[in-house]
Amino acid sequence: MCGIAGSIDVAGKRLPERATLQRMADALVHRGPDDSGFLTVPGVGFAHRRLSIVGLEDGQQPIFNEDRTVAVICNGEFFDYPERRTDLEAKGHVFCTHSDSEVLVHLYEEYGEGLFPYLKGQFAFALVDLVRGVVILGRDRVGICPLFWSRQGDTIYFASEIKALIATGAVRPEADPRGLDHLFTFFALSSRRTAFKGVQALEPGHYLKIELSDGRSAGSVTERKYWDFDFPDWGDELDGDLPHLTDSFEQVFARAVDVRLRADVPVVGYLSGGVDSAFVLATAARVAGRPLPSFTLRIPKKNLDEVDEAMEAAEAIGAHPSVVQAGSDLIMDSYPALTQAAESPVLDTSCAALLALSREVRSQGYKVVLTGEGADEGFAGYVWFKMREMARVLDMGEMLAVTPGLSRAVRKIGAKQKADELRKIDTLVGGPHAQSVMYSLVATSRDRYFSAGFKEELGGHVAYEDLDLDVERMARWHPLNRSLYFGYKIHLPGLLLSQKGDRIAMANSVETRYPFLDEDVISFVSQLSPRWKLRRRMRDKYLLRQAAERVLPRSVAQRPKHMFQAPLADSFLVNAPEFVRELVSEESLKRTGYFDVDQVRRDCALVASEGSSRRLGRFFSLGLGGVVATQLWHHVHLGGGLCGLPANAPPVVTEEPRLDEAVSA
Repeated sequence: MCGIAGSIDVAGKRLPERATLQRMADALVHRGPDDSGFLTVPGVGFAHRRLSIVGLEDGQQPIFNEDRTVAVICNGEFFDYPERRTDLEAKGHVFCTHSDSEVLVHLYEEYGEGLFPYLKGQFAFALVDLVRGVVILGRDRVGICPLFWSRQGDTIYFASEIKALIATGAVRPEADPRGLDHLFTFFALSSRRTAFKGVQALEPGHYLKIELSDGRSAGSVTERKYWDFDFPDWGDELDGDLPHLTDSFEQVFARAVDVRLRADVPVVGYLSGGVDSAFVLATAARVAGRPLPSFTLRIPKKNLDEVDEAMEAAEAIGAHPSVVQAGSDLIMDSYPALTQAAESPVLDTSCAALLALSREVRSQGYKVVLTGEGADEGFAGYVWFKMREMARVLDMGEMLAVTPGLSRAVRKIGAKQKADELRKIDTLVGGPHAQSVMYSLVATSRDRYFSAGFKEELGGHVAYEDLDLDVERMARWHPLNRSLYFGYKIHLPGLLLSQKGDRIAMANSVETRYPFLDEDVISFVSQLSPRWKLRRRMRDKYLLRQAAERVLPRSVAQRPKHMFQAPLADSFLVNAPEFVRELVSEESLKRTGYFDVDQVRRDCALVASEGSSRRLGRFFSLGLGGVVATQLWHHVHLGGGLCGLPANAPPVVTEEPRLDEAVSA
């Protein structure tokens, strides 16, 4: 992958400042240490940082069409580019590079803004039509590649990471209370919300069409959805005999792995103790005819270490994994760098361990890694799916369903949420869903730790209001598929593909690829009858495990799901280092104003004195860790002053826009 950035003058034809574009590019150098490229024309400026993976010799960007009237910068991969290139050449298009990104300009020539159905892969791009005065910012279907934007007056700034927006000097780093509230509701940043006020993410499956003013009419900015997850109506799902379905899934998945091995550099893989990554690497070994180098984490704590299980899978595959130690010291030492990379508070401490894993991948000279994310979302791998389906035994059809009321009762008692708020939430999300109780319990830390002033600033807003869900369509699906959709839309892009995916990998100049998130794999799995995903309400990932038994030992294929995790508040507050003590000092907590000073101080003292957060319980431990993470994020990104760690300095901007500068490309 790479890093992209730029500025667009919606209202006129001001020439972007090259110095501004250079600062934006410099902020993304970790995403593309191999090369850089720029485009400045009246009204539009592009900056690109390149991580060279495909077309090593001639893949520099921006890339143009034949007559240089269309230009593009892209972050990501189009895995079917050889086939797509052949089709386009048959239509008369002439390619000038070996880069997969070049398909964009020719697809645009052929289909205009209707090009998105023809894009297969993971991507975020900016394309300019110099004749029509149109810019398109697009993002892949599931949210693998990030893309952020901010409108400041008549100028739209966009970038792969928020730090490049801040580098312009026009986007002021300021906390968005509603964005922070997302983290304490979903422990993820879903939807278009970010932790920064005035900065939004372009949502997965969406694009922005920006029409520049032509002097006769004002420019315009339109956001459009080109794709969303979909499932068959309840009762119309794909069914059949097990061997045939297993064969079909195996073929679709093998193709997804095969195209993700396409690269002009070596490809490696992550290997945990579970079936998902093991199946990816076993399939890759069969497709490639050899095992891929693999990387495994060791967390030296009882019930968290999966190395023995990973080694069993590695032996079956024929791999020899590199093992990275990820103890509490590593997690603590990595958190400032993790916060810098993620650009948001990170509540899931295991993200720091994964940051170390990508660092090891890069240190051994690799740039591309396969991972197993997406299997749990497609095949109902999490425990909350089982709990929801078990509870549905009480329902007697949709008209006599008792579980919605039961779910609200559990949340009202366990999470102490008000009945009217619960009804509002369920109406917004077409629920309740499998995740509803969990998210309500996660949100209990909001009431415990948010300050009175912060709660007042939030008003009656709930994070669920920001979600982009097709509630009307959801009502026609099987209840399990509704919950899977909910996970695809929140947990996957908001945590797994960002704080556990792109952001920590690209911080070390490593590209992650996800076979389970291949468009054809998602389509096949979504069509399946729920009984092939969650068998008899308890056997998760059923069809996946049947396919895995063909290439892995049964003990690996049928191994129960074990969620990868690291210690929560304990990581920060047991034997807390100086910078953590400073972050949760009375002075620092009062300075940010986000949290109840007395409550936070009491709970921190409890964890420190007992050497554990066990008495707090899992969800308050998660929340208290989130308090520390939020204080650290504020320090790193919003001006420092809370502890002795380094903080981002505001950009020094000295130039003024000049309207008579020559066009360059």
